[in-house]
Amino acid sequence: MTQRDRIDAAGALALTGFSGLLAFNNVVIKVVNGGFQPVFSAGLRSLGAFLVLWAVMRLMRRSVSVPPDAWRGLLAMSAFFSIEFVFLFIALDLTDVSRAAVIFYSMPIWMALGAHLWLRDDRLTRVRALGLALAMSGVAWAILDRPQGQSQVSLIGDLCALAAAVCWAGIGLAARGTGARKAAPHVQLIVQLAISVVFLLAVSPFFGPLVRGVQPIHIWGMGFQIFIMASGGFLLWLWLLSIYPASGVASFSFLAPVFGVFLGWWLLGEAPSRAIFGALTLVALGLILINRKRSA
Repeated sequence: MTQRDRIDAAGALALTGFSGLLAFNNVVIKVVNGGFQPVFSAGLRSLGAFLVLWAVMRLMRRSVSVPPDAWRGLLAMSAFFSIEFVFLFIALDLTDVSRAAVIFYSMPIWMALGAHLWLRDDRLTRVRALGLALAMSGVAWAILDRPQGQSQVSLIGDLCALAAAVCWAGIGLAARGTGARKAAPHVQLIVQLAISVVFLLAVSPFFGPLVRGVQPIHIWGMGFQIFIMASGGFLLWLWLLSIYPASGVASFSFLAPVFGVFLGWWLLGEAPSRAIFGALTLVALGLILINRKRSA
């Protein structure tokens, strides 16, 4: 499909739905971590999603061949992809969903900054630079907020969420700025899943016992991640990234922390501090400015 220079109505609707899906997925990850060790859980999800996506592509008779000059970029994407989920799953094991959402979905900050440095057609303007500063201030506020009496608030967890956000931005930048863009979105995802399966399952024994007491809810949660999120959601994101500007796609993630804070309160009974709401406001406002259409 032809690339577009702005987010249209269809893209906005798809990105809004995807943001809600991302936020709900964080709740699911935290629940599933109760039955599976986090890194092992991430590896199982990648394995299941790889098998599902491979089977679907074969049934549809879609080619999964990789252009020779796309391999370097795909390997970079896969490295970021694998490391991202080590950090994200550990973060959601150690800290609240609402805190992790505000920090992890700061990804557009790092993507906009990286796009300014490495992508010629995606530069920061003064207004977008102001948005970057506001959003970064919000992230710093969220990390520095250490509420008393909340056992599920971990500095290590917060920093893992931040590292995961940077890795996620790295995936998007590699998808746009390397030969990986010559590979179809489903090929990009299959390669990332295949490499992440090997990496995550290989390193998972170093993070503790693989099973924590599996219940039916953990199996259902794993199924959601495999069939809905990892197989379909990531494919949607890569497809959107292939036709819309990188910073535009990324900046719609400002909705994800809003959904994340709400779902953490509604589904898990979390009580976000006032500082988290302040940080959320700064991040959301900053990302809106980052996505502001540059003037002629």
